[in-house]
Parts: sequence; structure tokens; C-alpha cells
Amino acid sequence: MAFDGTWKIDRNENYEKFMEAMGIGMMKRKLGAHDNLKLTIQQDGNKFTVKEASNFRNIEIEFTLGVNFEYSLADGTELSGAWNLEGNKLVGTFTRKDNGKVLKAYREIVGDELVQTYVYEGVESKRFFKR
Repeated sequence: MAFDGTWKIDRNENYEKFMEAMGIGMMKRKLGAHDNLKLTIQQDGNKFTVKEASNFRNIEIEFTLGVNFEYSLADGTELSGAWNLEGNKLVGTFTRKDNGKVLKAYREIVGDELVQTYVYEGVESKRFFKR
């Protein structure tokens, strides 16, 4: 339940390089770096509801730990995968439908921040959120 709450983006590390590795064009990378993303996370046992609100879209995602689901990134990239809980960290393993490459995502609470880490093709990025 530590993830519960509303989290607003505070800062990014290496996010544009990550988006570049994902094949996102320069204009979308510039816009994406300033998306004003807000996450609202609710956990009920193994079930999560995540509301994403940004300058580009508002969506709601529901998933159960360990169960595969489909997801589209803001740029339209389609993924399939699952989140799992490893210790106090949410670990997501997603496969791109267009090229079969794997995107790893991690969410963990560090101090008073939600840290979301992405790893794709050896490029790591972090996004930091505050309540």
C-alpha cells in the first residue's frame, strides 16, 4: 500500500536518451520531457489501479500482479507484459509488439519520492515523483 496516493512528476534523469533509444522522434521527446505526468495509484491486495494524467492523455490501467496485460505508451508503442512485486519494488517486464525487444520498468518508494526507472536496450532513465 506504500504506492497508494497521487504522485506528480518532479524531475527526470536521462529520460530523453531513453526515449531516443525507444525510437521516439525529437519533437515527441522534447514534449515528453515536459509532460507534467501525474500518477494516482491504488492498491487492493494484488490488484492495482493506476490513473495517468499528462499533457497528452488521461488513461486508467488496471492490472493484477503476475498477470500479463496489454498497454500502449503515450507515443503509441504497444507492449505486453506484467508487473510483479519483488520486496518493496514493483518490477515490470514488457515486450514491444513491433520489435520483440524488452522494456524493464521499476517503481519504488525512496524516502518521500516514487522513483520510476526504465531500462531499454542498455539505456537507463529515472523519473522522480512527489506526493
